[in-house]
Amino acid sequence: MNKMYKVLATASILAMAAMPVAANAQDVPPQTVHNGQGNIQNQVKVVPATMGQITDFVNDKTGKFITVTGRGLAPTDQSQIILSITKDTKIVDAKGKTVALKTIMDEKKVVKAFYGPNITKSLPARGTALTLVVQDQSFTAIDGTVSEVMDGGILVKGTDIYNANEDSIILHFADKATILDQDGKTIAAKDIKAGMSVKAFYGPAVAMSLPPQATTNYIRVNTNNETGEGEGEVGHELAAGTDGIITSTTDGKITVIGKTHEKGGVNYVILSVDDKTQIVDEGGKALTKDALKSGIHVDASYSDIMTMIYPAQTHASKIVVKKAESVKIEGTVAPSDRTTKDQVYVNVGSDDSTVNDVILNISKDTQIIPTIGGDTALRAGTKIVAYHSPVMTMSLPGITNAEVVIVTSDENAVKPR
Repeated sequence: MNKMYKVLATASILAMAAMPVAANAQDVPPQTVHNGQGNIQNQVKVVPATMGQITDFVNDKTGKFITVTGRGLAPTDQSQIILSITKDTKIVDAKGKTVALKTIMDEKKVVKAFYGPNITKSLPARGTALTLVVQDQSFTAIDGTVSEVMDGGILVKGTDIYNANEDSIILHFADKATILDQDGKTIAAKDIKAGMSVKAFYGPAVAMSLPPQATTNYIRVNTNNETGEGEGEVGHELAAGTDGIITSTTDGKITVIGKTHEKGGVNYVILSVDDKTQIVDEGGKALTKDALKSGIHVDASYSDIMTMIYPAQTHASKIVVKKAESVKIEGTVAPSDRTTKDQVYVNVGSDDSTVNDVILNISKDTQIIPTIGGDTALRAGTKIVAYHSPVMTMSLPGITNAEVVIVTSDENAVKPR
């Protein structure tokens, strides 16, 4: 079968132009140089890179960050990494045209993310993005177990790494498919046995048979049959959680925005709630799902195995409902000479009336959720939904503390100077 993904020479050249070193050892041949003594040596500086989808986006007072989940371009590169997006980060397509970060995430485009060699030893690792090159083709991946080996392919049962759905698929090996073991060493397709754990990338073409079939050109195989060894995979059963406010309830799911637990979690999460979810008050008394309403403060616990999308989604194992409630308002940030540096004036209802307007105190504890690709600056013209403390001054407009601010649109916001 034809190989599904081709290395884009233009992308490699572009990445080289954007950085002072060669893009990647897989894409760029070593440069021939003379050492001054007549000997010819090949030298190459390797820039690490991860190819995959952007599965998380954070934009707060500490900076702008993306999580790229997929596979390393080299066997030793990261399969998932958190990258800081700076003013020097170049985000382009294969032809060198600038691409908006929001477009990449909205359309779930695949990127080659090149980053500096200085990364943390955390899981996932963290670094600084140098260049993001948007790819022409997309793919998905399955993390699972080989249940059957057949002529020219394998049947894999597992989980889609991008939506956490259970999946089964027959994968046929592309010509010159890259097949690596847990140590990054090349192995042959015949070395794959039933029962081995694999992480395989395929698509975008998928035959709608039962089970579906596709071609794969990149597989990581754990020949020791120990899932996740050797690549720092995502999905560890750790205690995680969010202490915050319910901002939405729909179809058996709640959205919680707040502070993360010390042991892990995210500040913006959609939680499915079912009969297995323990719901209690602060005294430990059992409650029903009816207690989960918008504006209620909760402390939600969950596993850190979650869908790799934004916002993250997972199942709530326990929810502690608190007595505190917040007041919800919707409106537009407006200019005002009554506000200080850490305050914003909100035209509640975005109307001509001022009697119900509010001044919000913005502190380090305020959770600001920007639009995808946007920033946390609350400039005049920004439309928001906010949850604030019920305690408010008797002045007009009233002044209160903002707990959560969700930016719904910044299209008409005043541009920064």
